[in-house]
Amino acid sequence: MSISEPRVLIIEADSDRARELESVLRFINYEPDLATDCGAWKSKIEDSQDILAVLVGSCKSDKALQKLLKEIHDFDEHLPIFLLTEKNREPTVAIEPSSCILGRVELPVHYTQLTSALHQAEVYRETQADGGHQRPVDLFRSLVGTSRSVQMVRRMIQQVAKSDANVLILGESGTGKEVVARNLHYYSTRRENAFVPVNCGAIPGDLLESELFGHEKGAFTGAISTRQGRFELAESGTLFLDEIGDMTLNMQVKLLRVLQERTFERVGSNKSIEADVRIIAATHRDLEKAITDGSFREDLFYRLNVFPIEMPPLRDRVEDIPLLVNELIRRIEHEKRGSVRLTQSAILALCQYNWPGNVRELANMVERLAILYPFGVVDVGDLPEKFQVDGLGGERTQFDEELLAAHAQPVSYMDDVEPRLPRNGLDLKEHLSNLEVGFIKQALDDANGVVAQAAKRLGMRRTTLVEKLRKYGLQRSDSAPGV
Repeated sequence: MSISEPRVLIIEADSDRARELESVLRFINYEPDLATDCGAWKSKIEDSQDILAVLVGSCKSDKALQKLLKEIHDFDEHLPIFLLTEKNREPTVAIEPSSCILGRVELPVHYTQLTSALHQAEVYRETQADGGHQRPVDLFRSLVGTSRSVQMVRRMIQQVAKSDANVLILGESGTGKEVVARNLHYYSTRRENAFVPVNCGAIPGDLLESELFGHEKGAFTGAISTRQGRFELAESGTLFLDEIGDMTLNMQVKLLRVLQERTFERVGSNKSIEADVRIIAATHRDLEKAITDGSFREDLFYRLNVFPIEMPPLRDRVEDIPLLVNELIRRIEHEKRGSVRLTQSAILALCQYNWPGNVRELANMVERLAILYPFGVVDVGDLPEKFQVDGLGGERTQFDEELLAAHAQPVSYMDDVEPRLPRNGLDLKEHLSNLEVGFIKQALDDANGVVAQAAKRLGMRRTTLVEKLRKYGLQRSDSAPGV
């Protein structure tokens, strides 16, 4: 047994049950350490960092078990614990909320359930290990992705950020328009001053004027004191007018005047206040169509549309989904709200979904998975039904089908009709990698080394194939036409 294999500590007074656990752990390539005496378990551990998880079974009494759990927690508060319990029987000891008991493993133990639990422990340990070394999470500034459309957005942000030009951000709901607005503010000369967002669609029209410009005491019923508006709060900074397309025509006229004269008055006052504010507006609506319909002023549109930036929908940049998932998980970890991991098959399924809610929908889905499977590993079957591969609108490619089928069962080259497991077994992970490399090499040979043509033959995007070539250290023809 290799010393590099993860170690699992078993604390179980029932020696027969403990030996059975040992066998199962070795079968799934973990190194078991056994303690049948609940009071002598520390002798099995030199360094808690060497232990992936602790499986805690029966002790002499519930009191002894309670003491044991406290001792483990005091020894290393981040050491993952799983309770061994009879099927359909709840643990008989009280579990402290602060403990690291990640779950339970039912007896008699089944290797698939045990593997899932230990994967959960691996994710948890990885999260704890990285917790003190993670770079700061700039939540509002992270514009994640390597797709051409996202790179274009980044380039436009760099071009316009340091000017005071008005910017109009267009795109469907959930595409990250406020992320772009905050990027523009952060990289501008106004970054030391306030960034003030206003959702024009969420504030009733009769209240929006007071919200933007402020009001004097007694200006209307309920105005019991003088109040500054968002323009004053954003002085020398940036005012972000989200959903500008929902603003009433009356308010559009008043906003246009401020943009033209750079002054405004509070409601109930005739004293002009100067406004040194940069305006960034955003909408999911087609404003040119709204102009034709008479619901949006043409002169205001041209005032706002000095520098338009269009955010692409997520369905048009699916190659960014793996990066986005990683970033969203990192945020959850940074905020101490748990963690989760997704298999490649699960990521593949997400890449084939249409994402009508865009990045916001993806963020909600990742957060939901982190709640449902805390520190767990999520596969295709664990995803909500609408993400299931068979329920997707688009058809999977033959290459995707072969890879998913390969993940589902071991194969050998001995029989093309019915794959069979060799007598001496095999390293499934290595075997699947070899299978994938073999297909990629065949496709490259058939395409004379032209990556774009090979990618088409494999039914995948060129950028995906380039990543796989880099992963496996394969050469590609950069000079060939069509690459």
